[in-house]
Amino acid sequence: MLTGIMATGCSDKIPQLGKNSIDEVINAMTLEEKVHLMIGTGGDLDSEIPSAVVGKTENIVPGAAGTTSAIPRLGIPSIVLADGPAGLRIDPTREYDTSTYYATHFPIGTLLASTWNVDLVERIGNAIGNEVLEYGVDVLLAPGMNIQRHPLNGRNFEYYSEDPLVSGKIAAAYVRGIQKNDVGTSVKHFVANNQETNRTAVDAIISQRALREIYLKGFEIAVKEAKPWTLMTSYNLVNGTYAPENKELVTNVLRDEWGYDGTVMTDWYGGKSAPAIVSAGNDMIQPGYGKQYDDIIEAVSNGTLPMEDIDRNVRRILELIVKTPRFNGYKYSSNPDLKAHAEITRQSATEGMILLKNDNNALPFDKNVKNIALFGVTSYDFIPGGTGSGNVNGSYTVSLLDGLENAGYKSDSALKETYEKYIAEEKARPVPNDTSAFAKWLPPTRPEELNFDAEQIKAFASVNDAAIITIGRYSGEFVDRTTDNFNLSPKMSALIANVSKIFRKNGKPVVVILNVGGAMETASWKMKPDAILLAWQGGQEGGNSVADILSGKVNPSGKLTMTFPLKVTDPYSSIDFPIDVAVDVANFLDFDRKRENVRNVDYTLYEDDIYVGYRYFDTFEVPVSYPFGYGLSYTTFRYTNGSIDFDGKNYIVKVDVSNSGKVAGKEVVQLYVASPDAKKLNQPKKVLKAFAKTKHLNPGESETVTMKVAAEDLAFFDEESSAWVVSPGEYGFEIGASSQDIRATLKTDVKGSERKVNDLLRPKQSINILRNK
Repeated sequence: MLTGIMATGCSDKIPQLGKNSIDEVINAMTLEEKVHLMIGTGGDLDSEIPSAVVGKTENIVPGAAGTTSAIPRLGIPSIVLADGPAGLRIDPTREYDTSTYYATHFPIGTLLASTWNVDLVERIGNAIGNEVLEYGVDVLLAPGMNIQRHPLNGRNFEYYSEDPLVSGKIAAAYVRGIQKNDVGTSVKHFVANNQETNRTAVDAIISQRALREIYLKGFEIAVKEAKPWTLMTSYNLVNGTYAPENKELVTNVLRDEWGYDGTVMTDWYGGKSAPAIVSAGNDMIQPGYGKQYDDIIEAVSNGTLPMEDIDRNVRRILELIVKTPRFNGYKYSSNPDLKAHAEITRQSATEGMILLKNDNNALPFDKNVKNIALFGVTSYDFIPGGTGSGNVNGSYTVSLLDGLENAGYKSDSALKETYEKYIAEEKARPVPNDTSAFAKWLPPTRPEELNFDAEQIKAFASVNDAAIITIGRYSGEFVDRTTDNFNLSPKMSALIANVSKIFRKNGKPVVVILNVGGAMETASWKMKPDAILLAWQGGQEGGNSVADILSGKVNPSGKLTMTFPLKVTDPYSSIDFPIDVAVDVANFLDFDRKRENVRNVDYTLYEDDIYVGYRYFDTFEVPVSYPFGYGLSYTTFRYTNGSIDFDGKNYIVKVDVSNSGKVAGKEVVQLYVASPDAKKLNQPKKVLKAFAKTKHLNPGESETVTMKVAAEDLAFFDEESSAWVVSPGEYGFEIGASSQDIRATLKTDVKGSERKVNDLLRPKQSINILRNK
């Protein structure tokens, strides 16, 4: 039971935050006040168990995820924390208030990363940060930047890449943009939140090398380059210890090695033991409930939790609070420029969409294309983003139908009527009444696809100039995707085959649009249409963005930040991923449930080690549908005059990129490094070490692209010596348009080096031993 509720009012003799030093404020706080500050106010503080609370902050910003406790007598206000990352998640309407509080639904994280444009991502972050500021929120709980280890991870849509460099650089740009508004971010989920199945209890068993090179590296880049105000630990265990309770992770690596001096918070109800969370250096426990309060008080009383640990964490929280708009008296308007931000999201979405196929220059559409037959439920019911905490309450979504009509195209009226009637009927069907706390957060069920016989398709082909087929997939937190979600349904496969055959026979182009949140199976059907556009989920302006590309108003320049495998089981990680495992999300917060020791549910062995994504496919020459870094353009680019120099600290690679086609466009240039004796040292064939995006190049125009690689970034992690080791020898610096399209290789000799670090995060047993049990 809670005790020691905070006093109200203040006295001139009582220290005040901002007027007195933080030391003086801490010394004036009671233990009860300190503990209240460390745990949030969103939960039921009289409860012995956690309960779902997201959005229970109605007294400050309705719909925000949580708040901190105010201590008025010491001048300490509550601050507000709200979900992201595709925009600010708050309630759009409020009781007894005729105003609206819609936020802009920006593109999903995967699309932002697919731009490979850190300057653009920073501008998007700046726009999101403005809405955070003007709606009275202090910290946005974003970005999510876990590695896309397997295509079926339900939360991949929030994340950036299978590669830690891309993840780190994009996250750093996003954080810089948001924090330009003097509001905070919370980089998450630290670390190895790579599956949604049993995410609050699964033990991710990972080698030190894979942790250092793959799963921690992106966070390290974001922390060092962007200095996020806060960082959020993940739910899962890491090598036997819950992430928020893992001192080696939260203190020794994050703070001691990387120099992080911000605030660390749990994910909502993350961790099991509140005293252990505090002791590990996880400063803030969100959203807080009664047992956690009591446990911390008891631990201090019996001497198992030193007061020094409490004061350390309280100090970091106070250092966060004094930076916030709310503490500094900012008068937020609740009126950001949503119209300007809508234009930003429309423009940014086009740059992250990826042209996967374009036979016979089917795109952009010829000027003679006026009438279009739109097939697929998603053509009329476009998906702006994922579900769960990553969703955004935007005021509208532009469908593909809307976007095409806005661009001057006409859709087949009979087809439109058929689909809209069908969708309305399907959405009107009664659904099982799921009263669980998390039902509203789960991805909804999409209507099955319609099929048309050959005569119907022929009739559509006779009166239309082109056909578009849209494939849509929801994804979201709490559940991983299924193989059925990854593969096409038989009805959709038949629709693509039949429409492509008949329209193409009549000399009319067929385009497939992928309105999805992650990789999909494409190998079995990609030869059938003329063109494939991976549109991802482009936010509220998605339909307009797609139309801008189809019409040629914008030349696509996005490239894949993950590999599209031939089959869902092709990634090395498939042997250690819960493929099609059914779980009861109602047990999400039951931390005391019995662990059954089920592989890939209660524990996951990361047997793929460092061989994630292209590191596996390219090294072991496993065929793929589309490789990492791949993406087409309406123009072509030529790479010439590659050079490499060393300034004593960095390897500086330059290459001239020329637009050799007939349309203006941008190119993503990728720099991979191949180390000597890669096989002997168990290293990937090549690893991405830098990338850059050109400016908008007109036909015949060139740009000299410069990329830098620090000498120390050529290192691999050697577990035996607990050191980052650069092997001496001749390295290949490979300049490419994708991981499998290398345009130039530059050779240079590299001196060896070694930098020792602490021997941390070692699995309790060898993964090889565990594998054989």
